[in-house]
Amino acid sequence: MSVKAFELVPAVERDQLMGDKARINIECVECCGKHLYVGTNDCFIYHFLLEEQTSAKGRPAYVTQKLLHKYLGLKKPVVELRAASALERLIILCDGTITVVDMVTLETVPVGGAKIKGVAAFCVNENPVTGDPFCVEMAVVSSRRRAVQIFSVHEDRVQMLKEVATPEQPVAVSLDGYFLCLALPAQYMILNYKTGASQDLFPYDCEERKPIVKRIGREEFLLAAPGGLGMFANAEGISQRAPVKWSESVIAAAVCYPYVVALDEGFVTVHSMLDQQLKQTLAFRDGHLLQDFEGKVVLASTKAVYVLVPMPLERQIQDLLAGHRVEEALILTEGAQRNIPKDKFQILHRRILQQAGFVQFGQLQFLEAKEHFRKGQLDVRELISLYPLLLPASSSFTRCHPPLHEFADLNHLAQGDPEKVQRCKRFLISYLREERTSDGVNGFREDVDTALLKLYAELGHESLLDLLASENACLLSDCAPWLEKHQKYFALGLLYHYNSQDAAALQLWVRVVNGDLQDSTRSDLFEYVVDFLSFCPKPDLVWKYADWALQKDQKIGVQIFTKRPISDDETAGKLNPDDVITYLQKHSQALLLYLEHLVLDQRVQKEKFHTHLAVLYTDRVLSLISRSTATEEQLSSAREKLQRLLRESHLYRVQLILGKIQDSDVLLLERATLHGKLEEHETALHILVHQLKDSPAAEDYCSWASASHDHTYRQRLFHLLLGVYLDPDVPGGPQTVAAVDLLNRHADTFDAVRVLELLPDTWSLPLLRPFLCGALRASVHASRTSQVALGLARAENLQLQHDRLKYRGGPIFVSEKKGCRLCHSTFSDPDCVCLPGGTPVHTHCATQRIRDSPTKRRLDHASNHT
Repeated sequence: MSVKAFELVPAVERDQLMGDKARINIECVECCGKHLYVGTNDCFIYHFLLEEQTSAKGRPAYVTQKLLHKYLGLKKPVVELRAASALERLIILCDGTITVVDMVTLETVPVGGAKIKGVAAFCVNENPVTGDPFCVEMAVVSSRRRAVQIFSVHEDRVQMLKEVATPEQPVAVSLDGYFLCLALPAQYMILNYKTGASQDLFPYDCEERKPIVKRIGREEFLLAAPGGLGMFANAEGISQRAPVKWSESVIAAAVCYPYVVALDEGFVTVHSMLDQQLKQTLAFRDGHLLQDFEGKVVLASTKAVYVLVPMPLERQIQDLLAGHRVEEALILTEGAQRNIPKDKFQILHRRILQQAGFVQFGQLQFLEAKEHFRKGQLDVRELISLYPLLLPASSSFTRCHPPLHEFADLNHLAQGDPEKVQRCKRFLISYLREERTSDGVNGFREDVDTALLKLYAELGHESLLDLLASENACLLSDCAPWLEKHQKYFALGLLYHYNSQDAAALQLWVRVVNGDLQDSTRSDLFEYVVDFLSFCPKPDLVWKYADWALQKDQKIGVQIFTKRPISDDETAGKLNPDDVITYLQKHSQALLLYLEHLVLDQRVQKEKFHTHLAVLYTDRVLSLISRSTATEEQLSSAREKLQRLLRESHLYRVQLILGKIQDSDVLLLERATLHGKLEEHETALHILVHQLKDSPAAEDYCSWASASHDHTYRQRLFHLLLGVYLDPDVPGGPQTVAAVDLLNRHADTFDAVRVLELLPDTWSLPLLRPFLCGALRASVHASRTSQVALGLARAENLQLQHDRLKYRGGPIFVSEKKGCRLCHSTFSDPDCVCLPGGTPVHTHCATQRIRDSPTKRRLDHASNHT
């Protein structure tokens, strides 16, 4: 499928030009604005006025008015015409001579200097170097010698500026600035006529094909190359564009950016300079001339003149998009940038990118579509609007006009294919997830988030909960019915919670847990509701649903209270523990778990909580003891909890618990612990040794009871235990073996002297050998340790004295020959003190001086007042 880049429009009909003269042929044309000049083979010049109009069908058309014709009187064909609009002159090449006529009257204009004769061809410099706006520069190919002459044409004179020799006779020439592009008989070349530097391009046989040398831009030329190629070359002889592939029989070419138009024997072909592809082919027989004039391409046969009217670029782009030729449309759009103002181009470019994105979206080319949507800064709502019911009802969005695509909605695009619909929905999810994090959706975040939630819910997407658990702008009024429709009740509860409607969320979740509503999103919804209530800042909701949760499962339901911060007042979501305990009275298991949380986990230091928990533990143990169906494992577990609490806690009411278990013959260990709490250690040890008959338990008791006390207290407890073992008044008599084992295991704890006084004389030394060795070792160790400590103390004292002497400055010598500085009497004994500076004086003299000093008197005076 081709692009309609140009439309061929007749400009000058045969009858307008030559009437019924069959032998008259068009030789050359020139167009300047609305003025068209035609040169014929019978030496006539015709002047026409072209008025561009639009036909009733909206197509371009030309109304041509013949203004004048002029016979030059040479009976030779008019070879070339060039207009100099600034001078209002027409430069004519006829019979090898260049003449200048008035553009309006076609009368010959007398100019200074001789006529330019012997001319084979000429061209006008469209990039003049003189800088004079009222001067035309041109290059003339001499027919008499191998040279190109540079002329300047003024209003009243023609002046040769320079002559440049060429290797061979040029066949065709084009000029830009100082650069001449020449077609020699065997090759093309670039010649700088200012510096004389030349650059050979590539060979070309002028006898086989007519050479084409066409200036297409600043220091750039289009040349007909062998092999049917249109080659581009710049002033350095380098081709910066890929060549176009045209017919080998091309006779003329023109450039109307971004297209190269070529004429051969039967067709006009249009190639893109951007991607070198053939875009359009027009049948045209007897083609003779093809030239471009300021963006207007004029085509002529030997009998008539036509204009190739370029179609608007935007229309061409739209045709390419309609044909799903996205890449070509984008290339053409990029190429149009040089011809369109920047602001207008940016708007056009964005729109074309958006349209291209929808074309590829319709072809399910999602990666390419996404890239074009981003580059084109697409309003994402354009894409969302294709999906029925995704935009919220309150959205003010209306589709772009003219529309960016041809689809009514997603069903129209997919044509009933469910797989296509699903793929499109998955793409929209991906696109919206990326777009919602960009700045481009700030103005319509509600539309995007609402659409995303609806897609998640419809497809059962795993990210639905993530969306609702994070910051979002989903509209409750639109999303709630949609979530209900797709039975996403857990997600709906999250939406209610996000909109500060916790009561509605809890009511919905409770119905799901109770089985009134079906939603398999979370199998652990009950646990979630409990966890939600444990962090709920509204106490009224907590009290409302706590009973429901406890009836379902006390062990899980009590977490409503155990996970919540503890406080004496109900502020910041906290609950008073006393109120909770009162509330839990009818739920025994939950009450027990909550008290354990307070006492064992949170370490709340309140007597009533510790006592309450101890009473519950005790009642549980007593209940299991009285039940014949209770297992040993149940009773052992319950007693372990009770024993741990009785030992570790110091706040419960000991007498109360002791009174509850006083009559139990099973809970002897617990009774011993309670007596220990009351400092009744002898009673406790008697229970352990004589009633429970558990020596290891008795030793553990001593270690436990003395854990937070000093060695003396520990020693006292172990001596008590030893006394219990050796008590002769108990049934069975002294427990010699247990006493010996106790002494041998804890030899370092006992006072060996006291132990030896207690032991019967009948015990043998080998029996007590471990104890005696341990006691002796401990005694020696203690003695030696004390000696080491004493030695260290003496060394430290000696070091301090040494440091003190060093500080005083050295020893003070006193003798009978030295006198006291205060009383001037000599020293009779070494008893003295030193004044500052190390001067020795009598002790009584120094005392008297201090007593009589003013400072001392002031201090005494102040003291009296005090």
